[in-house]
Amino acid sequence: MTFGALALIVVAGLAGPLLAALPRFGLPLVVGEIGAGVLLGRTGLGWIDPGEPTVAFLSEVGFAMLMFVVGTRLPLRDTGLRRSLRPAMLATALVLALAVPAGFLLTAVGPHRPFVLAVIVATSSAAVAMPILQGLGEDVLATPVATFGTAWITLTDIVTVLAVPLVLATGALIRVLAGAGLVLLAGAAVFVLLRRLRHTDAMRTLRSLSKRRGWALDLRVGLALLFGLAALATAFGTSILIAGFTAGAVLAATGEPHRLAQQLVGVAEGFFVPLFFVTLGAQLQFAALLESPRALALFGGLVLAAVVVHTLVALILRRPLALGLLATAALGVPSAVVAIGLRQGILDAGQAAAIVTAVLATIAASSVGGVLLGRRMASLAKE
Repeated sequence: MTFGALALIVVAGLAGPLLAALPRFGLPLVVGEIGAGVLLGRTGLGWIDPGEPTVAFLSEVGFAMLMFVVGTRLPLRDTGLRRSLRPAMLATALVLALAVPAGFLLTAVGPHRPFVLAVIVATSSAAVAMPILQGLGEDVLATPVATFGTAWITLTDIVTVLAVPLVLATGALIRVLAGAGLVLLAGAAVFVLLRRLRHTDAMRTLRSLSKRRGWALDLRVGLALLFGLAALATAFGTSILIAGFTAGAVLAATGEPHRLAQQLVGVAEGFFVPLFFVTLGAQLQFAALLESPRALALFGGLVLAAVVVHTLVALILRRPLALGLLATAALGVPSAVVAIGLRQGILDAGQAAAIVTAVLATIAASSVGGVLLGRRMASLAKE
């Protein structure tokens, strides 16, 4: 890999904020980043080689950082989330129960991995849905509807993330389970350690010096945790998805400082995460999607199943239909399925493109749900 190739990938990543800045469309960053990768990769000009070893490794780091950021954005310290945990558990259980038969039905047009498809249908993305909810205002966030939605989306996100290495396991399942368990135990141990150290005089002094002198100590600790868990995961054949998500969740549970959030935005969302999505787009072959009726049917089936499953659960639990639409947002889990599935040969080119296109459609559906929910809450406030 050359600096020229790296510069090209970074410049391609700028398509994300440039498209997101268009006021009439309000597109998520990921749309521009994946689109730029498609244009410059295997579907388009062929200027980016996602199989080049250095590019592939940096993309893996970007994927780990993506899940790290997703984990840090879980509202684990939100008291409203804890109060809504019981109904959220029921909602998550219903989503999974409905997604499994949908997964079996989708094997008629997709890969013969029904549980992989079920996880894609069931998942929600807190990283996508939470900013939409926050954009509705503090008054809406404090309502029981929003707190339930936050708990539901967060719990479903966690459960489906943890399920990905299991449904994608191609080797010894016991080894994969052992690796995932060790990563989670290591994360829990680090959480306890950080909680205890944070209240010591020595740690307070170090963090104060870091703040004054710009050492970025919290970021260094976070990255050490991330890469340490990633090394443990890879040693046992478990996805780095678990490592990234666990590291982020540990920091979210301990209460990350504001400056750490800013540093994460700089390191992760300024470089590594866009690099992952650009190289993911570069791997895709959308010609295979357009030329395959089965792949097109898989795209439509995934979007329809995700919308139907989440809105049906909302109706069963007597929640607003708009909340079900909001919960359809998917990002981390299907991105992981595509990245791992292509590498392991579980997915072909058309299926991978279908899944990524379905992701973009669910994000659009979630945005519509946010708009409808905001209107509903505003009309209720006037009554």
